[in-house]
Amino acid sequence: MMERIPRPVVGIPACANLLSEQIFHQTPARYAAAIFGGSDVLPIMIPPLGEVQMELLDRLDGLLIPGSPSNVHPDHYAGGPTLTPDRHDMDRDATTLRLIPEAIARGMPVLAICRGIQELNVALGGTLYQLVHEMEGRADHRAGPGTVDQKYGPKHTVSVSGALARIVGATTILVNSLHWQAIDAVAPGCVVEARAPDGTIEAVRVGSARGWAFGVQWHPEWEYAGDSASLALFHAFGNACRVYQQRLRKVA
Repeated sequence: MMERIPRPVVGIPACANLLSEQIFHQTPARYAAAIFGGSDVLPIMIPPLGEVQMELLDRLDGLLIPGSPSNVHPDHYAGGPTLTPDRHDMDRDATTLRLIPEAIARGMPVLAICRGIQELNVALGGTLYQLVHEMEGRADHRAGPGTVDQKYGPKHTVSVSGALARIVGATTILVNSLHWQAIDAVAPGCVVEARAPDGTIEAVRVGSARGWAFGVQWHPEWEYAGDSASLALFHAFGNACRVYQQRLRKVA
């Protein structure tokens, strides 16, 4: 009888939010739903407890860094005074900025989304624009008014290249846009693989990584099943997690 190989387990770092005078660790359910349905992996939430969570990497087969309304604090990339003092999550920063480089060093698959691509870039030595919509020649990439469906609806095209273009099967795709920050100086070892029409960096691949590691500025998890590019991205992530899992099993 053949041994059943369990699904890979993917960690999703959570945010620390103040609700009803208490701190809650949470992240939108759509991320777990997207990697379960699109990647065929088992999601598990990682509370933002800082460096102690590094021990979890021994039990994971992948890492998904999700989006968030909060911004990476500029102290982490020598970005000067914060321009959004009410939009930070230092507990999350202390957790993800440690997990990301260690996961990549291990060759563990990493998919970073929205705030996640910003954390990926900072964790590897890059910098950010704090308010990209206030920069000359840049579009407003924030969500804008409307219903949740309207905010997460398609907003602009991106030009895709390299490995990411091969994954999604296209050189131009339509994406949503819900961010204040954006990549400024690209981290060493990272390769830009998508840009918005205004030049804003929309995706990077960690070219120096031993394994599969991408960051995207948009939200592919939103209604992923109805979008071929999003589904292809989650399929590729899941396949990379299975390869990593099998490698670990052989070593064990």
